[in-house]
Amino acid sequence: MARKFDRPDWVQQMEQVLETVNEGVLIADDGRRIVFVNAGFVRMTGLRPEDLVGNAVQLFYSDEEWAFLEKKIEESLRIGHNRYEFTIPKSDGSRVPVIISSRAHVDSDGRHFGIVTFTDISEQKFAQKQLAEANKQLCEANGQLEERQKEIDEDLALAARVQQSLAPNPLVWGGLRVEACYHPVRTIGGDFGLVRPLEEDHLNLLVCDVSGHGISSALVANRIYSETIAQLGSGAPLPEMLRSLNRFVMQNIGGSVFFFTLAVARIDRAGRRMVFAGAGHPPAMIVRAGQEPRLLESRSMLLGALPDAVNPDATLEVDLDPGDRVVLYTDGITDVFDARGEMLGVPGIQKFVCETSLLPFAEMKQGILDRVAAWREGPPSDDISLVLVEVL
Repeated sequence: MARKFDRPDWVQQMEQVLETVNEGVLIADDGRRIVFVNAGFVRMTGLRPEDLVGNAVQLFYSDEEWAFLEKKIEESLRIGHNRYEFTIPKSDGSRVPVIISSRAHVDSDGRHFGIVTFTDISEQKFAQKQLAEANKQLCEANGQLEERQKEIDEDLALAARVQQSLAPNPLVWGGLRVEACYHPVRTIGGDFGLVRPLEEDHLNLLVCDVSGHGISSALVANRIYSETIAQLGSGAPLPEMLRSLNRFVMQNIGGSVFFFTLAVARIDRAGRRMVFAGAGHPPAMIVRAGQEPRLLESRSMLLGALPDAVNPDATLEVDLDPGDRVVLYTDGITDVFDARGEMLGVPGIQKFVCETSLLPFAEMKQGILDRVAAWREGPPSDDISLVLVEVL
């Protein structure tokens, strides 16, 4: 039980004012005995004034806690005020988190007192705890997302290596020399180029462009690539190969979901005769050094959307001479824009092909790519496939 304790006169004079303060207020003398608590403090703690007044403050705290408080009280006496975060006990044994503001007071008799104000920060602490928990969950989720993203990046890197492994390599075959390149706008893409001999008689060269970009287009492109290899291996005539590819995509992937264009050339071993077929694709080109390239237009529509996309007269036969160069490409080469918003288009590529036809064949591919990059404003926006053939 608290012993009887008389409050100083100045405390009694301030009592009416202190009782109107929402925060808890406690006054203690220089012996750390409580001489006054207001109604706000009683509401905050649930402790009765008679259980508090006359008792030493340290009775309500552990030795460790009191050591902390004693240090703060000494600071208040030294500098005249202090402010810090702590807790105060409640009647049920729990604690109330508070901000403590304390200041020293000396009365007319020279006695020292501490006037302490307690601001309840329970709601802030609860919100802080919720925020911390949310941040913890977010960090865990981010960690899971980062781990998943790492797995995706690793999968994409592997898929990119697989795709690049399918890209044609420089080749000399019979009377022909071949250069090629493949540059996806993302990690993997929907273009591909293909160079494949048909036994000892012919060399097949093809570029294909599946609609869209990214993973879905790449998956469809790889599926079409496999089917194209099978068709070329069977020695099917080019019109029949186009029809088979068209049916394959419509029946197995879904018409109108994806469509694709392609250009394919079949050249005899001597490099003197070429059969060409295009389906909705930018025109192939035949160029002789310094001359305007000849355009080989597609006779069939784009594939994968309509059952009758392949023209009955789908192929074009062309005679070739030594020194002729054949250029097959996707629209990532032509559909680029300069700073004025003008598209390079087929005429622009014709000009670049004409200029680079004067270069050694091994330099022509890079010459075309460099000119396209110089024309283009900003980074590439579409996949690029390019296949070049020179007749020896």
